Amino acid sequence: MSNQNNKQYDIGLVWFRRDLRVDDNAALYHALKRCKQVYAAFVFDKAILDKLPAQDRRVEFIRETIVELSANLNMLAQHGEVDHEKSGVLLVCHAHANQEIPRLAHSLGAQAVFCNHDYEPLAIARDGTVLGKLANLGIAFHTYKDHVIFERTELLTQQSRPYGVFTPYKNAWLKKLSESTDRYYLKPYPVKKYANALAKVASNTPSPWQVQIPELTDIGFERTNLKQLKIPIGANGAKSLFEDFFERIDHYHQTRDFPGTKGPSYLSVHLRFGTISIRHLASVAYQLSLQGNVGASTWLGELIWRDFYAQILFNYPHVATHSFKPAYDAIQWEQGAIATRLFKTWCDGQTGYPIVDAAMMQIKTTGYMHNRLRMVVASFLVKDLGVDWRWGEQYFAQHLNDYDLSSNNGGWQWASSSGCDAQPYFRIFNPTTQSEKFDADGKFIRRYLPQLAKLSNKTIHQPWLANPLELEAAQIVLGQDYPLPMVEHAQAREKTMARYAVVKST
Repeated sequence: MSNQNNKQYDIGLVWFRRDLRVDDNAALYHALKRCKQVYAAFVFDKAILDKLPAQDRRVEFIRETIVELSANLNMLAQHGEVDHEKSGVLLVCHAHANQEIPRLAHSLGAQAVFCNHDYEPLAIARDGTVLGKLANLGIAFHTYKDHVIFERTELLTQQSRPYGVFTPYKNAWLKKLSESTDRYYLKPYPVKKYANALAKVASNTPSPWQVQIPELTDIGFERTNLKQLKIPIGANGAKSLFEDFFERIDHYHQTRDFPGTKGPSYLSVHLRFGTISIRHLASVAYQLSLQGNVGASTWLGELIWRDFYAQILFNYPHVATHSFKPAYDAIQWEQGAIATRLFKTWCDGQTGYPIVDAAMMQIKTTGYMHNRLRMVVASFLVKDLGVDWRWGEQYFAQHLNDYDLSSNNGGWQWASSSGCDAQPYFRIFNPTTQSEKFDADGKFIRRYLPQLAKLSNKTIHQPWLANPLELEAAQIVLGQDYPLPMVEHAQAREKTMARYAVVKST
């Protein structure tokens, strides 16, 4: 129990954003520790939602997660006791966050608002607006690191510059962690220790705030296939996924590249919305890596990549719209109707390359794409079709459940060779050899392209080479049941090499 008499503020407001959990939440911890009474709020932000289609799995995921978060906050406030009164802890509204958060803080009589950092340019601008409005009201605005282990300029080169190459960054990341006292950067925030400061609010909260979570239709959205996909929701869902992955983590380095195998952690959407603590994940992976666990060490490397891209976006915000390497903006991509046709064929999964088309069907039907396939389809769009990487980046932004600007942008710039520490421009994935190597038995292709299911393990990777008898037996008419390849890879590669000639000197 905390000593209420030693607290800095009488009333505080904690604003949940992409940290939708109770346990080990930095902003929630600091609010509870520093305030005698803490109110909690979440905004279905119109500035974001108004740009989305009526069916968006992410909105449904958030809505269901908020239901769980509200229940968990109630349980925290009641110290585990069940309370059937029509009151709750979490205030919710559907409005513009930069307007309603300052208004709510003022109406509650709060002296401070607490939240966790968001590194995306639009979020930084939003928070700047909120900071200004709160300052005009005499209300403090405290923000904390919660989404990553190391952020912003915590890791710098010997020249005091942000890192632009991953391996030195990773080495610095591990060094700083190993030198910290008692692994300070991985320690969880003991939220429950200060839970008695949580304040409950009456159900008749002033509009637009309420304690009842709005239905999807109330905020202008429709249900998706989220439940049919059985994607685990909220902190409990994240916990179950991590427990399952923990049993497989020893083999992660051997299984992670094969889309037909249960190799990944599938936690990316939970990291995106903060339903699980990055400190907890990194702590487990780091401890296992110190014990020589290669799988855990490999996975820890992926978590470090996530930090790396987050600090790139913060320190080099131009990457949101331009190449990290300015010279790459001189590349002449396909234009006009040709570019539109090529892009649509790629989006529709009609390229004639099964591994590419199966991956595009995966993202369209599930909102997820295996990481190896993200690289394959990105390379195909940019280097086989000559389409601007920004088009693909935007498509992923619209369809990925786990869409995160920094990681998505970093991945696309890596594939197009325009980003920091990207693959060389002359390294161009061959979709057929990638397919043969990482989906050798065609298991993944058959799952998402059932029309090819009867082809042999050899020809399923390149149906255009199947003999007429096999095609007839598989009931496939090329160009009708499945398209012929839209480009010939070797020829496309030559065009790409010529296209990239403008950056050979970089």
